[in-house]
Amino acid sequence: MKVYTEKEAEKFLEKRGFEIVKRVYIKKKFKIENAIKKIDFPIVMKVSGKKIIHKNKVGGIKLGIKSCEEAMKAFRQLEKIKGFEGVMIQKQIKGKEFLLGIKKTPEFEHVVAFGAGGIYTEKLKDVSFRICAFDKTEAREMIKEVKKAKGLNKENIDVIEKNLIALCQLIKKYPEIKELDINPLIVDKKGAIIVDARIVWE
Repeated sequence: MKVYTEKEAEKFLEKRGFEIVKRVYIKKKFKIENAIKKIDFPIVMKVSGKKIIHKNKVGGIKLGIKSCEEAMKAFRQLEKIKGFEGVMIQKQIKGKEFLLGIKKTPEFEHVVAFGAGGIYTEKLKDVSFRICAFDKTEAREMIKEVKKAKGLNKENIDVIEKNLIALCQLIKKYPEIKELDINPLIVDKKGAIIVDARIVWE
């Protein structure tokens, strides 16, 4: 089994046409200043490490950072987390948070999930599932089944639909994907951007 952490997973998805948030990965504190010059404030800083699965649970996500001093402080806190390997610095963006996922099951092979993302994933359990592969009609039905998706405009729905179909195409090309988690996918009037991802390979 091989695991792609956020850095590797996002790079893999970006190369295959998925839209990823603007980001810089660093391992050392002295690189912060140069890194944040490439990204406008406010920024998010997240701990990175192969053994760190749930960043939120270990205090591994620092939001709303608006200065170099705040970024330095955040880095010092993140590097103390067990399993620390580096820090992902991202542009902080606003929008509705959703999850997209793939899971390989004994019964149905690959199943795709869509639902409420971010901190609401576990709390709400507002998720729909489909066996791969499916068409645009099924993708649209998946979106309708999720309560948090109510009120999205046509452009939002179209872009989520496009991402769901893209996941099915990804499975066709890479059937050895065991699990893929995109959480959150942030949807706003401009489109849908992946902010965090993880892939487990067989």
